[in-house]
Amino acid sequence: MDPEHQYLNHSSVESPDMMNVYNGNVILDSRGEAIVELPEYFEALNQDFRYQLTCIGGFAPVYIADKIQSNQFSIAGGQPGMEVSWMVTGIRHDPVAEANRIVVEENKKPNEVGKYLNPEAYGLPESMGTAYDPKREEYLR
Repeated sequence: MDPEHQYLNHSSVESPDMMNVYNGNVILDSRGEAIVELPEYFEALNQDFRYQLTCIGGFAPVYIADKIQSNQFSIAGGQPGMEVSWMVTGIRHDPVAEANRIVVEENKKPNEVGKYLNPEAYGLPESMGTAYDPKREEYLR
């Protein structure tokens, strides 16, 4: 919301999409409803929302009563006092994400074909790594 004065830091979740995940728990009010407040920057940063709800301690036909608007959404259909765990995902659509979409699958350069970024993880020798330089020992002398 204010890139001139603040950094926005997030951890990452592996996905082919530039996806952000938000989650929490909420207690339903006397009508079996709740409003979930999201961060002020939520809609400026995200689009294509997905919702998940799970009742804790019992079953109720909870549902999203109102989709995200003005950085909030509402849940209904539960029992008063029931706890509901929620998760919302969104695909980044801020200017940095739009300018730097990731390539999910890309072909290796000819000199990298048959080699690994982390050969040790596959039980292979270091010499199978893309960064391996057979003359490295000579350089270190």
